[in-house]
Amino acid sequence: MKADSKTVASARNPWAWIPTLYFAQGLPYVAVMTISVIMYKRLGLSNTDIALYTGWLYLPWVIKPFWSPFVDIISTKRHWTITMQWLIGIAFAGIAFALPTSFFFSLTLAIFWLVGFTSATHDIAADGYYMLALTEHQQSLYVGIRSTFYRIATVAGQGLLVILAGAIEDSSGDIPFAWSVVFGILSVMFLSFALYHSRILPKVEQTSSRQLAIANDVWREFITVFAEFFRKKQVGVAIVFMLLYRLPEAQLVKLINPFLLDPPSAGGLGLSTGQVGIVYGTVGIIGLTLGGIIGGITAARRGLKFWLRPMAWSMSLTCLTFVYLSFADEPSLTVVNVCVFIEQFGYGFGFTAYMLYLIYFSEGRHRTAHYSICTGFMALGMMLPGMAAGWIQETIGYQNFFIWTMICCIATIGVTYLIKINPEFGKKV
Repeated sequence: MKADSKTVASARNPWAWIPTLYFAQGLPYVAVMTISVIMYKRLGLSNTDIALYTGWLYLPWVIKPFWSPFVDIISTKRHWTITMQWLIGIAFAGIAFALPTSFFFSLTLAIFWLVGFTSATHDIAADGYYMLALTEHQQSLYVGIRSTFYRIATVAGQGLLVILAGAIEDSSGDIPFAWSVVFGILSVMFLSFALYHSRILPKVEQTSSRQLAIANDVWREFITVFAEFFRKKQVGVAIVFMLLYRLPEAQLVKLINPFLLDPPSAGGLGLSTGQVGIVYGTVGIIGLTLGGIIGGITAARRGLKFWLRPMAWSMSLTCLTFVYLSFADEPSLTVVNVCVFIEQFGYGFGFTAYMLYLIYFSEGRHRTAHYSICTGFMALGMMLPGMAAGWIQETIGYQNFFIWTMICCIATIGVTYLIKINPEFGKKV
């Protein structure tokens, strides 16, 4: 039956659903992590509140390994995927209707939490469905396509939609209305995705009563997987690496958009919402993507061990661009674009080493589950520093904050001296 299901799935062109599935996977994460920050800044919240409360929104991605067994045990990956898309579409509509109210912050934050948990669940189900619906050859063939459309979703979310919000702000003068339109569009898009995927996703799984009968076995295996993870060699050092390698970027990412939006009198650059959509949501994403592509090609030539420290320095030194911008006297938009491109390119290049190390540390009998645990620590490493970033910035100002992130680069470089890596890992065979 499994082979027959694969045959049926293969008969339907994967191009019909992979691009839309991974475009849909990227949008909610961008909405929760980036669009929310820009929106709350435009609605007048302080940097301390923005960083603290949106930092908590990382939590679903931190703890998602704990409920991933339910996605395996109950129903099918296809059903989970489509159901989550319906819920995300409804949640985005809730944000659109909540924004014009006087209690918009608490209400929209609660809905963002819902979007976070449904999006994290959607990630589990969609990635599992991808592996079930495609042969191993097809999985390798289309991995670049899924990554590309995830990136396109990022550009569409923090680029095009932010530019649209800026245009509506300028034309109407009504900031809540502008962002209501944006989330209304997101709602329509997701309801359309759910309807489309309910018709187009191949049915490659079957539900059975046996799924629930093996639940106890699954939970025993789940405990075993966690136990084996924490018995791995150098697990303590590995966790320290996962938590600290991105320490500077975890703080920067929460304050980049507020810095771009804040007026010069507050230490910012005073860009409009639309300009931020271009600078960070488009130029920055292009830099991030190119950095990641070049990082992957480079790492394949000499392996992770050779490139680990150069990539860590790439992540660290490019943070200097924001130190420069914070001290510069009214830098031009071109200069801002160049600086953001350099910083994001350096981050994308350096992040390659981080992702390769997660793959390296996950090797073994339970590599998929262990990789999921690693991504949980990855999210925790972004969540905790990000929550404090706003308070730090408002206490010491933008200039000193960016100098502080450069000091934190010591952690990025330092942890690379702690871990041990097989020199052959990552090299092209």
